[in-house]
Amino acid sequence: MKLNTNSNSYIIIYSAILVVIVAFLLAFVYKALKPMQDANVELDVKKQVLYSLNIRDLDGAEAEAKYAELVNDTLEFAGQKILMAEIGEEPIVIFEMKGMGLWGGISGYMSARLDPEKGGFSVYGAYFNHESETAGLGAEIKDSQAWQEKFIGKRIFDDETKHVVLSVVKKVEDPDCQVDCVTGATLTSNGVDEMIKRTFGIWTGEYDLDMDEGEMEKMLIKSLFGNDSISDAELNRMIKVKKVEEE
Repeated sequence: MKLNTNSNSYIIIYSAILVVIVAFLLAFVYKALKPMQDANVELDVKKQVLYSLNIRDLDGAEAEAKYAELVNDTLEFAGQKILMAEIGEEPIVIFEMKGMGLWGGISGYMSARLDPEKGGFSVYGAYFNHESETAGLGAEIKDSQAWQEKFIGKRIFDDETKHVVLSVVKKVEDPDCQVDCVTGATLTSNGVDEMIKRTFGIWTGEYDLDMDEGEMEKMLIKSLFGNDSISDAELNRMIKVKKVEEE
């Protein structure tokens, strides 16, 4: 019996078989490529961390080696990822940041160092990324290395009020802690500012957490020196000395 290739049943069966075959092939390709995709994503994250340490223009193998050399620990606190690095025997803390821009999510990493001249922490380096900001405008938070470098050396916290003072503003009035907006991208810049405030506001209590000030201060010190390198007794002594000096 000759098949009627114009019948509805033939078309439906043929389409169903074709869909199953294509779905199987796509699933096979996805599974085969997933380890490579995961490795590329992991490498991209490591490069972003290195960018925040002012280390750029490395190929994949160089980036992997440099990351392993510098970054020595990772912590999770209040949903925030914090990495510890050491550059020239100087401890550097790297904060993961997440926020919202004009058209979608923005993210980045900002590294900080102890800076007595700034009364606490200052920015060591910064890198920002985005999902869908406008090219030539909001996308400059990622594409403009010059803009990212404006954050270097800026003061993060106010030593007296303990509030986050690092900010992105339309008009810089305090160059010690302020960076001007990306030209033509005020809303994206506002998103970066809010992201910075939220990231560091966790440590100042400006964003509510179920933790008292003493525990917060301990966590901050431990994040700098490493969880296992300093005892609770030594932490209490350091905080006591700090409070005496402030008084």
